[in-house]
Amino acid sequence: MEEQPEEQTEARGGEPVVLTTDRLVLRAPQESDIDAVFAACQDEAIQRWTVVPSPYRREDAEYFVRDLAIAGWRTGGNPIWCVVERETGALVGTQGITNCPGRPGAAEIGWWATKEFRGRGYTTEAARAVARHGFTELGLRRLEWVAYVGNDGSRAVAEKVGFRIEGTLRSFAEQRGVFHDAWIGSLLPSDLAEPTG
Repeated sequence: MEEQPEEQTEARGGEPVVLTTDRLVLRAPQESDIDAVFAACQDEAIQRWTVVPSPYRREDAEYFVRDLAIAGWRTGGNPIWCVVERETGALVGTQGITNCPGRPGAAEIGWWATKEFRGRGYTTEAARAVARHGFTELGLRRLEWVAYVGNDGSRAVAEKVGFRIEGTLRSFAEQRGVFHDAWIGSLLPSDLAEPTG
């Protein structure tokens, strides 16, 4: 059975939204997250499978928290959440939604998970909360997941959330000046409501 978020704080005027689940709090990045984001992004897997800078410097974490996340919430075009354990406050990852230009009602979801907290179902739990928020509060009709071919961990999460893999896009996803083949999947509101096993 799917876990339901316990509460949602609705966004007003570009203010960040807080989402909660049984084990997690999803909130806008804060100054106090900079060190944890910096440490997490030293992980070779995060640098290999995402678009974070490589090498990842503390200045990159500062930009993520102080500029990218704030602008994303202010414009509504790219809300970003830090995902933390409810009990400990430890950073377990991030989630974000990016609007798809020229396609009203469509957005792409993205995430990364800290090495120490992988394998506990946290990313799946957080992604379900973000997807539900996207459909119910943002009025999305379609949520897309895109990952470089070979990122089996991300694909497993996407499938657990309910994304349907639609295929492989050749030379599609850019990373630091290089284009890679990518998997794409989609989630519709009706998919999220279905049991995912």
